[in-house]
Amino acid sequence: MKVVLAVLLVGFFWSQEWKSALSDSIIHIGAIFDESARKDDEVFRLAVADLNLNNEILETEKITFSVEFVDGNNPFQAVQEACELMNRGILALVSSIGCMSAGSLQTLADAMHIPHLYIQRSPVGTPRSTCSPTSRIPGADDYTLMVRPPVFLNEVIMQVVSEYGWQKFVLFYDSDFDIRGIEDFLDRTSQQGMDVSLQKVESNVNMMITGLFRTMRVEELHRYRDTLRRAVLFMSPATAKAFITEVVETNLVAFDCHWILINEEISDYDLQELVMKSIGRLTLVRQMFPMPQNTTQRCVKHNHRINTSLCDPKSPKAQQLEITNRYIYDTVLLLANTFHRKLEDRKWHSMASLSCIRKNSKPWQGGKSMLETVKKFGVSGLTSFLEFTDNGTNPNIFFEILGTNYGEDRGRGVSRLATWDPVHGLNGTLTDRKLENNMRGVVLRVVTVLEEPFVMVSENVLGKPKKYQGYLIDVLDALSNYLGFKYEIYVAPDHKYGSMQPDGQWNGLMGELVFKRADVGLSALTITPERESVVDFTTRYMDYSVGVLLRKAERTVDMFACLAPFDLSLWACIAGTVLLIGILVYLLNWLNPPRLPMGPVSSTTLYNSMWFVYGSFVQQGGEVPYTTLATRMMMGVWWMFALIVISSYTANLAAFLTISRIENSIQSLQDLSKQTELPYGTVLDSAVYDQVRSKAMNPFERDPMYSQMWRMINRTGGADNNVEESREGVRKVKYGRFGFVWDAAVLEYVANNDEDCSFYTVSSNAPDRGYGIAMQHGSPYRDIFSQRILELQQNGDMDILKLKWWPKDSPCDLYSSDKTRQNGNALDIHSFAGVFCVLAAGVVLSCLIAMVESWWSRRKGSRVPSKEISTLC
Repeated sequence: MKVVLAVLLVGFFWSQEWKSALSDSIIHIGAIFDESARKDDEVFRLAVADLNLNNEILETEKITFSVEFVDGNNPFQAVQEACELMNRGILALVSSIGCMSAGSLQTLADAMHIPHLYIQRSPVGTPRSTCSPTSRIPGADDYTLMVRPPVFLNEVIMQVVSEYGWQKFVLFYDSDFDIRGIEDFLDRTSQQGMDVSLQKVESNVNMMITGLFRTMRVEELHRYRDTLRRAVLFMSPATAKAFITEVVETNLVAFDCHWILINEEISDYDLQELVMKSIGRLTLVRQMFPMPQNTTQRCVKHNHRINTSLCDPKSPKAQQLEITNRYIYDTVLLLANTFHRKLEDRKWHSMASLSCIRKNSKPWQGGKSMLETVKKFGVSGLTSFLEFTDNGTNPNIFFEILGTNYGEDRGRGVSRLATWDPVHGLNGTLTDRKLENNMRGVVLRVVTVLEEPFVMVSENVLGKPKKYQGYLIDVLDALSNYLGFKYEIYVAPDHKYGSMQPDGQWNGLMGELVFKRADVGLSALTITPERESVVDFTTRYMDYSVGVLLRKAERTVDMFACLAPFDLSLWACIAGTVLLIGILVYLLNWLNPPRLPMGPVSSTTLYNSMWFVYGSFVQQGGEVPYTTLATRMMMGVWWMFALIVISSYTANLAAFLTISRIENSIQSLQDLSKQTELPYGTVLDSAVYDQVRSKAMNPFERDPMYSQMWRMINRTGGADNNVEESREGVRKVKYGRFGFVWDAAVLEYVANNDEDCSFYTVSSNAPDRGYGIAMQHGSPYRDIFSQRILELQQNGDMDILKLKWWPKDSPCDLYSSDKTRQNGNALDIHSFAGVFCVLAAGVVLSCLIAMVESWWSRRKGSRVPSKEISTLC
C-alpha cells in the first residue's frame, strides 16, 4: 500500500512539473510514431535533449514535446491523436508512420495550418513505395513536408540491370511489399524487351521452398534453377537472409548466379550476414549519407554538436540506426533552427490551443509563416543535408552500389562498385563478367549434329573415340586454347537439331541441352526465338541465309555448231539462190553472147557459170569474165547480197562460239517459288522448315514467295518433298530432279567440294539471322564465349578459319548453271568439230573425183591409139 501511495505521489509531482514547464515554454512539438517503432521515440527524445543543452540555438528557451503511438494501419486513430496534440498547442507535428495514415494527417495539417514534417516508414523494413497522392482543395497550401526524399528505387534498379546487360531475370518481392511501387520499372523493362518474371516470397520461406520440390517435376525444377541465376530482390534484409539461406541449402542456386538486393534500409550488419549466406555474386543497393571521415567533423554541425553515440561510426548505437531515426534527429534539429530564426526576427506567433471537433474552428494564424521559415533554410545533420524544395520534398538522396565477385566461398569481400544520385545518375561502371578468362580444369560435354563443313568425322577407328574436324571444331579449339578448358564431343542420339514435340518436350541436340545432359551445343545451329526461350546462345559467329542447291544443266555437244548462226531454212534458201543465180548468169550469156575477148577461157558453159557464182559468194573470185551489161548488173547485185550474208554469218558465228547461251530458268528464290516443274524441299522439322512455314502462315508477316514455297514443301503433308537428313537431300539433287532448300553456307561447301562440279547454288542476298553456339539456359560460360568470339572476329581470326573451309579460289563455279566452267573466251574442239567434218568430207569427195577422173582419162587414152592405127591402115 505504501508503494502505491509513493508511486501516485511521484506521478502527481511529475505532472505538476511537466505542466509548469509546458506553461513556461513557448516551443512545443507534437510527434506521432508507429507503435512498432519505439526506436524513433528514443532518437526523438535524444535529439530534444541535445538541443535543450545547446544554448547557442534556443538560448534560454527549451523545447517541450508530446509523443503519441498509433497503429500505422488505423488512420482514424492517427487523426484522433493528432487532434489531441493540436489541442495542447503545438508549433509543428512530426510523424513517422506508413502511407495509409499519413494521408489523413496531411489533410488535417492542411486544414489546421500546422506544419507537418512527415517521415515515411515502410512496414518491417521492406523497400519503400511512393505514397498515393492525397486529394487536396485546389489552391490550398500544402503544410506537409516530405522529410524522406522521393522513392527512386525504380530508376536505380533500371540503370543497374541495364548496365549489367540483363535481358531475362526474375523479380522476387516479399509479402509486405506494395507491388504497385514497381509498376514503372516493369513498364520500362517491357518497353526495352526484357523478360521479367514476378514471384512473391511468403513469410514462411521454408514452407514455400518445400512446396516447390513437392509440386514440381524434375524438368520444371531444372528450369526454375535457371531462372534463379539472375534475380532482383525487393524485400527486407530479414526476409532476404531467410530466402537466400533456403535456396542455397536446397541447392537451387549455383556459384554462377547473380542476385541484386535493393533496399534503402540495409545496415552494415545486414550486409555482412547476407554476404556470408550467399554464393555466386551478390550486388546490394542501399541509401548512403555522405559524411566526412573525421569524427569531429561528423559530429559538429555548424552551431550544434550531435550526440557522439549517434555520429561516431564505431559506436554500436550508431551502427544500429535506422534511416527513419536519422531523419527524425535532423527534423528536430531543423525545427530548432527554425524556432531560433523566428525568435531573432521577432515574428513569433504564440501557440494556440486548436480544436479539430468544432465546426467553426479557425486554423493557426502563424502556421504559414512557420512553414515558409522551415522551407527556407536547411540543416546539416545525420543525413548529410536536409532541405526542402518549393513543392515540399527533400531533393538530397544518394545510393551506393556494393558487390562481391563470383565464387563459392562465403564471406567474400565487399567493395563499392558505383554510386547514384538523381542529378548525376550512375557514377561508376558495372560489368557482369561471370568468369575470368580462366576455365582451366573445366571439362565441357559438347553435343553435335554432323553437318559439313561445320562438324565432320575425320577419323573413326573401331574401339577408339571418334575424331572430328570442321569449321566449328577449329573455333572450339581456338576458344579452348585461350580459355583453358577441355571438351568431350558426342553426336545427338537421333541426329537431329531438335524441335518441340506435342508433349512440350524437346528432342535432338536441343533436348540434350534442355535436360542438362550436355553443356554446349555445336553445329550449324541458327538462333531462333523458339530455341532462345529454352537455351542461351552466344553472339552470332556467322550470318545465316537460306539457299537452294540445284544440279547444273548438262551441256550437249553439237558437231555442227558452225551452222548454228543460220537456221536450216535460211541455209536452204542460200543454196537455192546460188543455183538460181548461176543458171540466170548462164542464160543471160547464152541469149546475148559477149562481144569482147574472153581471155583464155573460150566457153561460157553452165558449169563455169555455177563455179563463178559460188566463188564470188565465198569471196574467192571467178575465172569467167562476163562482159555483157546485163550480166555485170546481175553480178553486182549478187556480190552485195553475198557481202551482207557473209558479214552477218561471221558476226553471229563469233557470238555463238564465244558466249555460252545455256541458261537455266532458276536464278533466285523467286524463280524457284514461281515454277512447279522441279520439286524441292528441305529437312523435315528443321529451322529452315519452320522458317518457311512461319513466313507463309503468319498473317502479319505473310510473304508471297514463302507462301508458294510452302505449298510445294508441304505437299502431301511434307512426306514427298522433304528428307530426314541434309545428306539425303544432296543425294536427291545429284541423282534426280530435285532442289534442296537448306543453309546457304552448307550448300556452298557441298558445291565447292563436288568432284564433278555438278552443283550450283542460289541464295537470298540479305541474311535474316545468324549461327550461334548453344548452351544451357543461364550458363555461366555464355558471356565469356561471346566475348572471345567477338575478339576473334575483331582480330580477323574468324575470317581465316572461314577461308579454310570456304576458299575463294574454288575449282567449281557455284553460281553458274552450266556444268562446264568457262575459261575466258577460249573455244574448244567441240565448237569446230563440224567444220573439220565438212573439210574431211570435201577431201574424201575430192579424192574420189580424182580417182574417177584418173580412171576416165586412162580409159579414154587407151582408145585413141587404136583409132590412129586404123586410119593409117
